[in-house]
Amino acid sequence: MFEFPKRVLAFHAHPDDTESFCSGTLALLKEKGYEIIVATMTAGGMGGINSTECQTIVTRKKEAAAAAKVLGAEYCCFDQRDGFVFDSEDLRHNAVELIRDIKPGIIMTHLPSDYHSDHRTTAAVAEIGAMLSTLPNLITKSAPLEITPLLYHTTPLSLTNPVGGLPYPTPTFYVDITSVIDKKMEMLSKHETQIDLMRVMHKMDNFFEEMKKNNVELAHMAGGKAQYAEAFWQHLGGGFQKDDLIQRELKDFIIYPKSETEK
Repeated sequence: MFEFPKRVLAFHAHPDDTESFCSGTLALLKEKGYEIIVATMTAGGMGGINSTECQTIVTRKKEAAAAAKVLGAEYCCFDQRDGFVFDSEDLRHNAVELIRDIKPGIIMTHLPSDYHSDHRTTAAVAEIGAMLSTLPNLITKSAPLEITPLLYHTTPLSLTNPVGGLPYPTPTFYVDITSVIDKKMEMLSKHETQIDLMRVMHKMDNFFEEMKKNNVELAHMAGGKAQYAEAFWQHLGGGFQKDDLIQRELKDFIIYPKSETEK
C-alpha cells in the first residue's frame, strides 16, 4: 500500500469555511502528527459590514491566519474576488502548482453540490487540481506528485444543496469531534467579522453557536453516538485512490452511517 504524506490541504472558498466544516477533524489529524495547510480561494471581501471590500480583505486574512495558528497550521489565499469565482485555465494551473508544492496526502474541499457558487467552483478546481497533480505533461515549478492525493468533501452550511435538499443521500462517514469541539470553537471565534455578516445575510443571532448546532445535528444524523460530529464524503470516482486513510487514522472517532438493512 502506498504511504500517503502526512499532510492535509484544506482548500475552501472563504475564510471561516474550513473552521466551520472540518476544523474538528483537522485538529484530530494534527494530534496524529499531520501537518495542516489551510487555503482559501478568496479573502472573503464581500463578508464585511460597515467596511469596504479592501478593508474587509485585510481584516479577514488576519482572521484566517489567526484561526490557522490555533491549529499550528499555515494559511494561504488565492486572492480571487469573493462572489466572482469562476473556473479558468489559470486558476486550475495555480491549484496544481499549490498542490505539487505542498504535496498533501489528503485534500478537503466543498461538495460539488454545495449551496454557494464560489464553493462549487472551488470544489471543481480542487478536484481537477488533485487529478492533474500527477501528470507530467502539465509543467509547473514543482515536480508532479507520485500519487493523486485522496479527496474528501465537507458539509455545506445548513446541510443543503442549492435547492434545499440534502447534498447527497448519505455521508461516507462521520467524525466524532466532541474531544476537540473547544478548539474548533476557538478557531471560529477568530472570525469576528462574520458575526454581523451572518446576522444580516442569514438572520443568525449567533454565527458561532449556529455552527456548533450544525455539529450537534450531524451527531444526531450519525445515530447519536457523539455529542458533536463532522461529516465527509470521500471522492471515489475514476482517477482517485480508494484508500480509506482518514477512516483508519481516526478509527476511534469514525461513525459509519447505518445501511438500509440496519435502519
